[in-house]
Amino acid sequence: MWSNFFVQQDDDGRIGVAGAGQGGGLGGMKGGRGQRRTHKMSDSQEGKIKLAFFVAIIGVTLTVLGMGTEFWVELAQPKNFSGNQTCQMAHYGLWKGCIRTLWVADIDPERTSCGPAELPGESNCTYFKFFTSGENAVIFKKTTNKKLNLAAAILALLSLTMMVMGSICIGMSLSKGVPFFLKPASFCFILSGVLVLLSVLIFHQSVLALLSSDHTVPLHHELSWSVACVGSAGALLIFGGFLFIILSLPFSPWQKCLPHKNSAT
Repeated sequence: MWSNFFVQQDDDGRIGVAGAGQGGGLGGMKGGRGQRRTHKMSDSQEGKIKLAFFVAIIGVTLTVLGMGTEFWVELAQPKNFSGNQTCQMAHYGLWKGCIRTLWVADIDPERTSCGPAELPGESNCTYFKFFTSGENAVIFKKTTNKKLNLAAAILALLSLTMMVMGSICIGMSLSKGVPFFLKPASFCFILSGVLVLLSVLIFHQSVLALLSSDHTVPLHHELSWSVACVGSAGALLIFGGFLFIILSLPFSPWQKCLPHKNSAT
């Protein structure tokens, strides 16, 4: 008799205690709340998160690759500017700049400026002194804008920091099997992508400031492949961040309020 009163069957088929004293009732309530708070990921959900993380990792790899090179911009003199068999051009990135001396005979006859940088020739590369003595660099009598160059480099470093934090969040989410860290990871990756794109824009402004500092030496400038690499990385990071937001939606708290499909009407 009493067993029929204390032991009841839930609507979804589970056996639970309906009333066994104050301690038993509280224990049942605590156990129920603990079960409701636990949301483990399924294998399909984990696979989707890994796929989105793969997209973000491609963006991180492209960012690191682009930031470590000195091919963000190419500055080329007219190939007949010096009046001899050689001409000079420069290319630099966030940290280092190079002056290359090329043979005019190796340059495409239809090209009016010296280059491209892939041609064989002598190269002299030096690191910028922005981060040590605070000196501006002089390239073909033109002076760089230290503030703009420093701003682009700092934004690039901040973006790398956000990428590391986002990767840690995804690693914790996959290791614990819970989606709680997906939204912080999405914020980190989206912010890192925005910072990467801002770094590219500020770098371009620094190039324009360099060209306008002196007009005695005519120069042809063009953004190089590293900028395209970093720009693509920023787009991938933002896309990966939005993927994490979408993947976190099925685990939102509002789903707890939905009626159970097997509940009695």
